Amino acid sequence: MKTKEIREFTDAELASKVADLQREKLSLKIQSRTGQLEKTARVRQIRRDIARLYTEQTARAAKAEVK
Repeated sequence: MKTKEIREFTDAELASKVADLQREKLSLKIQSRTGQLEKTARVRQIRRDIARLYTEQTARAAKAEVK
């Protein structure tokens, strides 16, 4: 997920996307522990996407606070 795409999301969409990715992260973690995970790089990708989403939420909150 690109930063440009993330900036186009509304606040509600950001929160929804974070929740979805958290669920997927949990699922991948379970698959990893049971030895069923095939694409190990996906875990890293999801973690970084979640961080990007949180960064955008924080930036928006800071911008709203300044106004």
